[in-house]
Formats: sequence, structure tokens, C-alpha cells
Amino acid sequence: MSLAGKAQFGPGVSRNVGEIARKLGVSSAVLVTDATMEQLGTAERISGYLHDAGVECCLFAGVEPEPSVETTDAVAELAREHDCRLVVGLGGGSCMDVAKAVSVLITNTGSAGQYQGLGLVPNKGVPKIMIPTTAGTGSEVTFTAVLIRKSDGVKGGINDEKLFPDFSLLDPELTLSMPPCVTAATGMDALTHALEAYTGRNASPFSDLLAEAALTRIGRFLRVATWNGHDLEARSEMLLASYYAGGALANAGVGACHALAYPLGGMFGVGHGMANALLVPYVARHNALSRPEKYATAAVFLDAGAEELPLRDQALACADVLDELVADLELPSTLKALKAGITAEHFPEMAGKAMGVARPMENNPRPMTKESCMALYKEAME
Repeated sequence: MSLAGKAQFGPGVSRNVGEIARKLGVSSAVLVTDATMEQLGTAERISGYLHDAGVECCLFAGVEPEPSVETTDAVAELAREHDCRLVVGLGGGSCMDVAKAVSVLITNTGSAGQYQGLGLVPNKGVPKIMIPTTAGTGSEVTFTAVLIRKSDGVKGGINDEKLFPDFSLLDPELTLSMPPCVTAATGMDALTHALEAYTGRNASPFSDLLAEAALTRIGRFLRVATWNGHDLEARSEMLLASYYAGGALANAGVGACHALAYPLGGMFGVGHGMANALLVPYVARHNALSRPEKYATAAVFLDAGAEELPLRDQALACADVLDELVADLELPSTLKALKAGITAEHFPEMAGKAMGVARPMENNPRPMTKESCMALYKEAME
């Protein structure tokens, strides 16, 4: 069992970032975020809490939706120049992934790209505090930072226990500003984490508990959070669901849906949550009979009302309820609907890159091949 450091949950807990920094004894921190958090004034508030605690704050608000190795290297250089001994990640998974990577780049030489892989980081990083403003990636509880290499458009993760956050501040008030499309896509990202951890080959009783807690909350509250964004209960439950799903992911991994989604982001700029949301019903239908008990149970957790069906039909009902959820959230359900320029001619390259995402593919309950990847892309096309 592996989990990140201390977590605080509740409306307003983001104010505690200054107190935590003061107790750590640091004098300078880098705040890693994006333009949206700067425009909303959230970055200024967090910077203010740090300043009030006597901590100088260096702000970087240029993280991209699909963060790059190059951006991460630039933030690390900025942090070194200002002798920052604390990293605060504020925003969605992109901001937190960059922040986690920066924390170890401060104490290690070279580029983030050379640490993409498993367990390649030599030295422990500086302390890091994650403050999620979306309810999806669970990056505040995982040891992974996923970055795109601009040189070849390939997404790769720095996977190392040294990336586990030291503190996570789960403040549902910070998620109230999310628009419906972001709420839906990030919520489906959390669902995919939970479902793939639950059904994967590396699932355990511990990861199952976390995944089940996440799936139950997502089935009940994602639609509400999307279409009634000021409902603080729904926002709170989705933030918890994202955290639990991230914990399940950190311990059991993900599967083919994530591997298939990576080329959509790396080659066509499709957001990670959107890519997962589109593909997860197809992958669930493909996988269902390889672990029917798990998929049948997941269908019930997601409120499919499938308890009385035969096991085979219960398992396949999981994909049906995912189709319904994607439709209710008004997210794209086909590759064509993305309008990202994807054609059948791209499928061989996409499938090759997906198969190169080895750990998720190996964890998938049903063995995958390049041909089965291409078949799933074809099915998802229209």
C-alpha cells in the first residue's frame, strides 16, 4: 500500500497553505499554476496566504492544458534561480504534475525528460503542497507526472515515489468556478481511474475499497456537479471521489483506456479527461467479459440498476451506463465528434504509440494488441 502524505479536506482549507509552509521553515516557494487560476484571482489569494506566513512566493502561471517537458524545465530553472525550497501546485492535473516534477528537478540535474519512466529519480525533491481546483486527475495523491515531449509528441510519465505530494489541501470551494464541460471531463477522468484500477490485473482489496468509494460518489454526484455547479455537496463529493480514485490508481494502476487516450493528447491536443470520457465505454465493452464480476459490480456502483440481470448482461451494462453518462454530460462520444482531424489513416500510428504505453497495457484485464487497439479506434470513430 502506498499513499501520499497528509491531506486536509473541507471548505476553506486552502488557507492553511501558509501555516504549512511556515512549519516547514522555508522562506521561498514557487507557485505553479495556469492562466485561468491567475485570471480568477485564485493564484493571488494563495500567494497572499504564503506572503502572510512570511514566505516569498515566485509565481509561474503558464502551465499548458497538456503540459510539456520544456515548460517543466523552465519552471525548475525559475525555482532554482530564486532558491525556492517549496513547490505549491494549484489547479488541475496539469499544474500539479508540473509542480511534482519541479520539486525533484530542483534537487536533481538535467531535464524532466530524462526521468520519464519508472523509478529513475535519484534524489528526493523539496517539499510539495498540492491544491486541486478540479475533481478529476487525483494528481494530489499519485506519484506520477505526465508530460509531453514536444520533440516527438509522445506523452510519458515520471513515475517515482519521490513525487508523492507531502500535503494535499482539498478545498471544494475552489472547484465551484469550474464550467460544466470541465466538470464533466475531469469527473470522467476520475471515473476512468477508479474503473481501471478496480478491474485491472493489479487490483487489491485495498485499491478496491478506494475505487468503490469513488465510483459510488461519481455515479451519484457527477451529473449534479456538472449541471448545478454551485451545489457544494456535489462538489465536495466529487473532490473526494477524485482523491479516492487517485489513491486507487496509485496502488493498482490504470489500463488500456489511458494508453489509448495518450495519442489523442500527444498527436491531436485532445484533453486527457475528454479522451478518457470518449474511450472508456468502448474499452469497458471490450474488457467486460474478461472480469465480469468486477464490471457487473461497477455497473451497480454507477447506478445502472443491473442487479437482477444475468452476470454477462450485468457486466456489459457497465458500458451501457457509461454511454448514458457521457450523453447526459454532453461530451463527445466519437472520434469524429472531436473535430480534431483524426482519420482512419492515423490509426496505425496511434495504435503503435498506445501499445508503447506499457504499464497500463500490461495491467489491462484483457490482453491488447496493436490490431485490437486499431479495432477500438475504428469502433470509436463514428
